[in-house]
Parts: sequence; C-alpha cells; structure tokens
Amino acid sequence: MNNQLFRAFGEKSFVFLWLGEVFTQVSYNLLNFFLILHIFELTRSNTAVSLVVLSFTIPAIFFGILAGVYVDRWNKKKVLLLTNIVRGILLIILSFFSQDVLAIYIISFIISIVTQFFIPAETPMIPLVVRNNHLLSANALFGLGLYGSVLLAYLISGPVIKIFGTDNTLVFLAGLFFVGALFISWIKMEKGGLPKKQGVLKASKNALLKEIYSAVDVMRTSKTISSSIFLLALSQILLLILAVVAPGYASQVLKISIEDFPMLFIAPAALGVLVGALFLVNLFHKFSRQKIMTFGLFLSGFVMMLLPFGERIAARDIVQVMNMSLPHIIDITTEHLLVVLAFILGLANAFVFVPSNTILQEETSDELRGKIYGVLNALVGLFSLLPILLVGSLSDIIGVDKVIIGIGVVLVSLGLSRLVFDL
Repeated sequence: MNNQLFRAFGEKSFVFLWLGEVFTQVSYNLLNFFLILHIFELTRSNTAVSLVVLSFTIPAIFFGILAGVYVDRWNKKKVLLLTNIVRGILLIILSFFSQDVLAIYIISFIISIVTQFFIPAETPMIPLVVRNNHLLSANALFGLGLYGSVLLAYLISGPVIKIFGTDNTLVFLAGLFFVGALFISWIKMEKGGLPKKQGVLKASKNALLKEIYSAVDVMRTSKTISSSIFLLALSQILLLILAVVAPGYASQVLKISIEDFPMLFIAPAALGVLVGALFLVNLFHKFSRQKIMTFGLFLSGFVMMLLPFGERIAARDIVQVMNMSLPHIIDITTEHLLVVLAFILGLANAFVFVPSNTILQEETSDELRGKIYGVLNALVGLFSLLPILLVGSLSDIIGVDKVIIGIGVVLVSLGLSRLVFDL
C-alpha cells in the first residue's frame, strides 16, 4: 500500500479491530441519534434531548476512571468483546419499552455504563496490534472509521427507522453490536495485551487509588499529555453539545426537516475528517502537532460562529453576483454554505483528533494507557454536564443560533490562550 494513510491496513489484526470499531460505532452513533430524534419527537423539547444526552455522559463521571483501572488489569480484547455483547442484549430489552421515556433514559444510562469499559480498551488496543511506525496511520484510519461511522449512522438512520420501525430498529442495532463483537473475536494480540497484574477483584482500595494517582500524576507532570487530553476532551464535549442543539438548529435556524440534516451537515463534516486525515498523514506529518491542534481549535471556533449566518451570507451582494454568472441549477444557497462550513468543521476536528491520540499512545505505556483514557472519558462526562444542561435550556430560552455563536467564541478564545501560554 503506497499511500501513507493506509499503511496500518497491512496488519491483519488492526483490520479486524478497525472493522469491529466501524460496526460498533455505527450501532452506537445510530442509537444515540435515534434516541435524540425519538425523544425530541415524543416531547418536542430541547431540554428533554439534553436529558437523554446526559444519560450518555453522566456514567463517565462515576465509572470512567475506575473502568480505566480495571481495563488495564484485564484482557482488552475480551473487554471489547463482552461489552458489545452486553450492549446488544440491552438494546433487545429496550425494544420492548421504546415508547416509555423514563425507560429510555434508564436503559440508555445502563448502556453508557457498559460503554465506559469499552472506551479505555478500544483506542489503547491500537499500539498492541500495529507497529510503532504505523501509529499515525492507524490513528488517522481510526479517526476515519469513527467519523465515517457517524456519517454512515446519520445517513442510514432515516431509511433504517422507516424500514424497520422503532422497535425493530433497536433489534437491528443490536445485530450490529454482535457483528462488531465477531470481528473483535478474530483479533490476535501479537504484541501482548494480557494484563501484568491479575486479581483485580481482590485488589485493595488503596491499590486502585494508587493506580489512578499514577495516571493522574503522569498527566499532571507531562504538558504534552495534558494538552492532548484537554483537546480530546474538548472535541468530544463539542460533539455532545452539537448533538443537543442539532434538532433545534435544523428546524429553527435552517428551517429544514431533521431528517435532511445528516446529509447537509454530518456527511460533509465526515468528508472533512477524511480530507484532514489525508493531509495530516501525507503532507503535515513533519509539522508540530501542537501547532496543528491549535489551528484546528481556531478553525472550529470560526466555523461555529459562522454557522447561524448562512442565510445572511447567501444574501450578500457578492453571492448574488456569483449566482447571476452561474447556471440557474447551481445557484449558491444557504444549504450550500452549510455544506462548506460543515466540511471545514470536520477538517478542523481531524487536526485535533488524530495528533492528540497519536501523542497519547506514543507518550504512555500499556500499563497506563487504559487508565489515562478512562480519566479522559471521566473528564468528558464531568465537564460536559453543565454545558449540556445549559445549551439545551438556553436554546429553548434565547435561541439555538446565539448558543452556537457563543460556543464559537469560547473555542477561539481557547485557541488564543494556547498561542499566548503554550506555543
């Protein structure tokens, strides 16, 4: 494989891990999107959507770090396998209670608890199945798999729900989890992966706390690691916030149906991630990763500030002049501008996601990696709690457009602070 991006696909176990990720992420992201839409349709409330998103995130606060400690003591392959099977079974149970809002919250919460053990085992598996010189390629491909899965989940969500209906959609998603588990079962841990420490269930409280402290200490003393964790957490929190405001943004700002939003926003954003990953692996691999991540942060902020103004930009004189010189069938519209902005947002996200994950895997050991990703997951849950509650309520009170602009201002401000204090 001549292209640098696809070098990691030369290792069979990574291919199985990647395929397992794709099926798992398609199912999980489709589930999240399905629940967001389903709750919105049942309640017509952004606040209610916030609550279901919180059911995805709150377990990370209480279980994220502890799950990382346990995963580092367990066989990561088995963790990935069992968590997929359990989540599939829970979805089958949920199919019997799909019209009960409270039941949706509860089962979604339990699924998220199980997911806390999947997360610190998934990405830390990469260094166990690929060579070190393939890490950048592997993380780029993993990023593509992740965001491509989001794209696919959003694209097929409408047809899947229409074809299968609410209850059978949940059964279909359970089947995807089981297929992901099948691919994971074929992984061979050629570089190890078996825990050096056994008997986690007998471990003392002090021993567990000591392991957690060791991971926190590494993050505290290494500016490179702490910076990467901060930016990864920020990018994931941003995705959760966007999930909360997406239905309202589509219906209240864009004046389009919620079902059309994936094609106009998620699809070009995922394409932007693909292009960003290609640039990083083939053109920008020698650039400072910290500078690339800061640029991605700036770019994300500027795009967020522009998102609510697509209609006004389309009405500008320069756009009208361009439309006069173009064939009528390709007039520049608000939807076209949305597609371009979404693409740039995906590009910016790749500039944060790929370098940050690569740094964490290069700078940490196998014994610490699961705990560090567990801490990352807990930070995402903790620091997303208030923003998710606020953006849902604020969107209902002051409008989605103002909330999105505010998010953009925060991102640009964080980018400026990195320029002043870090670079």
